[in-house]
Amino acid sequence: MAARPGVLLTQPCVDSMLPSLEKSFTVFKLWEASDQDAFVSASAHSIRGLVGNTVVGASGPLIDALPRLEIVSSFSVGLDKIDLPKCRQRGIAVTYTPDVLTDCTADTALSLMLACMRRIPAADRFVRQGRWPAEKNFVHTTKVSGKRVGIVGLGRIGMAIAKRAEAFGCEIAYQGRSPKPNLTFNYYSTAKELATNSDVVVIACPLNEETKGSINREVIDALGPSGFLINIARGPIVDEQELVKALVEGRLGGAGLDVFDDEPHVPQELMSLDNVVLTPHVGSLTWETRRAMADLVVANLEAYFSGKPLLTPV
Repeated sequence: MAARPGVLLTQPCVDSMLPSLEKSFTVFKLWEASDQDAFVSASAHSIRGLVGNTVVGASGPLIDALPRLEIVSSFSVGLDKIDLPKCRQRGIAVTYTPDVLTDCTADTALSLMLACMRRIPAADRFVRQGRWPAEKNFVHTTKVSGKRVGIVGLGRIGMAIAKRAEAFGCEIAYQGRSPKPNLTFNYYSTAKELATNSDVVVIACPLNEETKGSINREVIDALGPSGFLINIARGPIVDEQELVKALVEGRLGGAGLDVFDDEPHVPQELMSLDNVVLTPHVGSLTWETRRAMADLVVANLEAYFSGKPLLTPV
């Protein structure tokens, strides 16, 4: 009987995924090793598959340390933690988990928009801290319905955000590499133009060399003191230092942020701002979505090692 393929699991995972992996594969748990480099070196010739995520993926050095690696199955829709050129050079298959997390991530974007513009967390604190009887009235906030919503990156998640925002009577515009056919939404070729013509900008594009730092001071200032920025994509897409300055100085109306430049570290200056809502990268963090992602990760590995077509190849 042939030995089961070895799979390197870089991080702890949804409870349902490990038993599923262990049914078909020999699983090497990287996070349990006190000396991870030594662990990888000792196990390298047994490892043919790798499961990464948004924290630890498949870096160039890790790929180089695994001479028999044939497939990377990523527990994510983002691919910024995978050295894709290295995978192509080595002929390593790469899969990811699109679609199954679209709804929850879009829900998170709308939740942040509502919470930020209506200052829901601050209003909650106002009640919990017993300030209502003494102060009588909470501050006025900003209406969400009918606002101009600009989306940076109109892919699966961006379209799902647009659909939800349309239900609030919002006017939708978008920015991307090129206009998409058969859409009535306004298209802008630059993020600055989009921000100039939006009340809210939602970032839903992938992180790559083109988008890194693309939401800079110029874009933030175009959005202005009555505008709001929502980021459910990746932190480094935004120039975080400029964002913090704009919020502290009142040059931006508010922000809803699920992702940050140096996670899990968040700029201290944001902690006391009532017009900022902060969440710990929870865009797809529901039981239903994470289980569906786990199932897809395992199914891609099983398909590959059975000689069947991959379900969601990159």
